[in-house]
Amino acid sequence: MDDYRDDLEVQHRRPTATRPLLGLTVLVVEDSRFACDAMRLLCLRSGARIRRADCIKSARRHLQVYRPSVAIIDLGLPDGSGAELIAELAHTSPRIDVLLGTSGDSFSEDVAMAAGADGFLAKPIESVLVFQSKILSALPPERQPNGPRLVSDDPVRPDPMAYRDDMAHAADVLDERGDGRMLDYLAQFLRGVAHSAGDGSLQKAAEDLAEARAKGRPLQAVIARVAALIQDRLSDRVAI
Repeated sequence: MDDYRDDLEVQHRRPTATRPLLGLTVLVVEDSRFACDAMRLLCLRSGARIRRADCIKSARRHLQVYRPSVAIIDLGLPDGSGAELIAELAHTSPRIDVLLGTSGDSFSEDVAMAAGADGFLAKPIESVLVFQSKILSALPPERQPNGPRLVSDDPVRPDPMAYRDDMAHAADVLDERGDGRMLDYLAQFLRGVAHSAGDGSLQKAAEDLAEARAKGRPLQAVIARVAALIQDRLSDRVAI
């Protein structure tokens, strides 16, 4: 009887034309709730299960317990570079089938690939077709589904409340900033989240903060502008 149930479960989890990632588990290492909600929707449409870690330390705890089929790792994380985790996993045996880097920064693809990634997803990640193709093309041939795929490529629309969660996280980081490294992280985080959400004014303010940090300029005015923009979004005075 148990063998019969196992056979039914295997058949149920076989990839289909509309859900080609059935049977795969995707670990998303991502500090943005907004970006992670986009990943959740992409996995849902594709048939994959998703697990999330918001930093390198959390990802390592997950990986001590289970081995995902796919790991999608953001390059900018609060406790280090995602490239470090990609390099670590690329040399772990048995290796995770698919390692993908992700970022909104154009230079990050080269960093991810040099670390050992199998591919790269540029943010914002909205296309189901691109998402599935990046994963399927990196799978071993025996794990790839046969036949054509039937894909509805309507872009995914993450929950705006997830963006508000990201603003709350940014506000906490700003309140607790203790050194330049956290300001650098905040600028990178806000730049990526705002880019994914199409929030041009916040993205520009984050870029100005990063530039001021890099060039040693006074920070008080630009930090005040960033803080005001964050509070506007937390108060629902700005819609995305």
